[in-house]
Amino acid sequence: MTLSKALVPSQSLLTRVLMVLGGSLFIAVAAQVSVGFPVPMTLQTLAVLIVGMTFGARMGAATLLAYLAEGAMGLPVFAQGMNGLAFFGPTAGFLVGFVGMAWLAGFAADRGVKGLVPSALVALVASVLLYVPGVAWAMLADSVFGLDATKWGADSFALIWQYYMAPFLLGDAIKAVMAALIVTGGWAALKGKNA
Repeated sequence: MTLSKALVPSQSLLTRVLMVLGGSLFIAVAAQVSVGFPVPMTLQTLAVLIVGMTFGARMGAATLLAYLAEGAMGLPVFAQGMNGLAFFGPTAGFLVGFVGMAWLAGFAADRGVKGLVPSALVALVASVLLYVPGVAWAMLADSVFGLDATKWGADSFALIWQYYMAPFLLGDAIKAVMAALIVTGGWAALKGKNA
């Protein structure tokens, strides 16, 4: 059972639609919050992990698909107020990878992963796997889709490592642990309320 099912046991279609819209709004707001120096990063992946671990695999993936659809429709839901134009930029692979990230975190939640350490490990694995579509897009966008990836600094793996991976690894690890803390804290609060 996921945290959302524990909080809202009767999940009608309307309830699920409202959860998906609320979750996509949560991610959109988190995408606008930028922290860190010298490389700023958003709280977007933290929100994706929380949604996945709270909603489960299917609802988590549906929420991210709704989020991507909102951006494709022109809403400024992506980082720095970007919309569907971000699908033609250097981070498009990460955006698409968010669906898999939420699904994986949700899959673990569906299977009963609740403790802090197991949840943090799942969140870390999901965060690392996000680099697969993110880096693949950055490396292949020019040859496969005819986009000029050199202007993104994505024309060699050394530059991809320098600009797309290394500056974010520590932040991603911290956000994975934070997501696990938040969700396990939600379970603890729910258990205390029902005691």
